[in-house]
Amino acid sequence: MEILRIQPDGLVRSPAFSHVAVVPPGATTIHVGGQDGVDASGRVVSDDVAAQAVRAVDNAEVALAAAGATLADVVQWTVLIADGADIAAAYGAIAPRLATGGAPPLVLAARVAGLAVPGALIEVSAVAAVVRE
Repeated sequence: MEILRIQPDGLVRSPAFSHVAVVPPGATTIHVGGQDGVDASGRVVSDDVAAQAVRAVDNAEVALAAAGATLADVVQWTVLIADGADIAAAYGAIAPRLATGGAPPLVLAARVAGLAVPGALIEVSAVAAVVRE
């Protein structure tokens, strides 16, 4: 059993994302809530979106590990970027980590008016699946 990530004919092909993911029966699904670029005390780590993006993914990685998963187990990422922040800088800083292992996951990205944490420029959340043999 494995998670199948599909890039169907007729849809744009990208090394950054797939269009469909099929999680087999019996896999453990893990949902990671929104992670901002904050340290363990909740302070925003920088006013630089790339630095915040790296920390947000680091935080998601810690959350995944707590549930027995890794970045390679992520089926779908959601990336929210605050209006005015440099999307290319944010995505450039984290894109290789979002597509860790095999076919890339699904990615939903959106520009938003703001985030709940004052000073936060990016927030990521994830859905992962772990197949245990």
